[in-house]
Amino acid sequence: MKPLAWICVCGALLASCSESPDVVIPSSSAELLLADTKPLTPVMRSSIEGVYRVTQGADIFGDHVVLKWSYAVSANLSDTTFTLSLFTGRDMTYFSLEGGTLDSVFMFFGYWRKMVNTETGTANMIIGSSRGGRLLFQPSPVVGKDSIIIQGQFGSGQGLPDKTLALAYERPLFTGKRFEVIAHRGGGRTADLLPVSENTVEMILFAPRLGSTAIEIDVRETKDGVLILYHDNEINTRLTQRTGLVGDIEQYTYPQLQAYVRLIHGETIPTLEDVLDATFYRTPIRVVYLDSKKSANLAKVQALQKKYLDLAAAAGRDFSIYIGIPSDDIMNEFLALPNYASTPALCELSVDDVRRTNALVWGPRWTLGTQVGTVAQMHAEGRSVYTWTMDVPGYVQEYITTGDFDGMVTNYPPMVAYYHYSR
Repeated sequence: MKPLAWICVCGALLASCSESPDVVIPSSSAELLLADTKPLTPVMRSSIEGVYRVTQGADIFGDHVVLKWSYAVSANLSDTTFTLSLFTGRDMTYFSLEGGTLDSVFMFFGYWRKMVNTETGTANMIIGSSRGGRLLFQPSPVVGKDSIIIQGQFGSGQGLPDKTLALAYERPLFTGKRFEVIAHRGGGRTADLLPVSENTVEMILFAPRLGSTAIEIDVRETKDGVLILYHDNEINTRLTQRTGLVGDIEQYTYPQLQAYVRLIHGETIPTLEDVLDATFYRTPIRVVYLDSKKSANLAKVQALQKKYLDLAAAAGRDFSIYIGIPSDDIMNEFLALPNYASTPALCELSVDDVRRTNALVWGPRWTLGTQVGTVAQMHAEGRSVYTWTMDVPGYVQEYITTGDFDGMVTNYPPMVAYYHYSR
């Protein structure tokens, strides 16, 4: 039977599948509530960032939180939305807030979400004039312990905020070394119940507010030779809505996928070029790790990599793209590329294979341990080391505090961001 015929045949069968839990992000009406405010200046935003002590609400969110700004640029590149994120040490929780100033009062509205379950709710926060507001209006604010006090409320679900959250500035964010918070599958998995689908432009625009400074994405090739993002080798209801299209994704052309397949939140499967374009022009993401699947033509991947690295060099943009080498088959294909030795790569294999491919990054599995001596060896050779995939809070904290990795791939960027910036 031809593949497209399955659209009708499988409909009834798919309808019997059980539904997964859902998380409905509450509407905060931030745009309306901030309509009369003025945007924060870059100095204000950087001064607000830091590690804060939780003086009320610690039973829900932990003793400390990290405040960090990110941004996303509109599709026409004419508008930038700045988001203030809070990352907590409990339940992999993050807040996503938009803010503005009214005189010397700072107001923030948005929502919070616990990634270990489906808990979420609205949130609003205020920095009063005498609680740091006037200080933040100074040309060069000197921010110290307790100089910024943030009062807020948070609610549950769609309910109004009715519980108190209070924060006091304690210290600056850790900046002792460069460290990449690398979001798996572009920002998160379908199983994490995020408001956008994995491996999409929408997810990559969302990733920085989760604390991501880098992304790992999965590259495949369609029947007609288009490089796309998609993790699994088959079309399935884990990643897509129930269209009835089944089988290996590589057996379909890109127009067929565009016409018949919708991802969990309704997006279409993006091309690699669309994703790199959005990442480069519309986000602060500084590292892209291309996890190359067997169907991906590495010569085409290399050509796109070069295009955006050349753009970055011309613009002075801090932007790296690494071709992933996860297996011997991919390594052999990589070694057959022209100029492979000068092609930025991330090799997950042995250190000997790292040297053989001249990879700039070694990517060991986290189960191998912190490997302090081998990591130091890689550093001495001018290479970086990213470990993967780290999702257990205790291990994340241990590897960040006792290891010397340059980055960490994770399904929970808010947790890794918290442990990194608060150390």
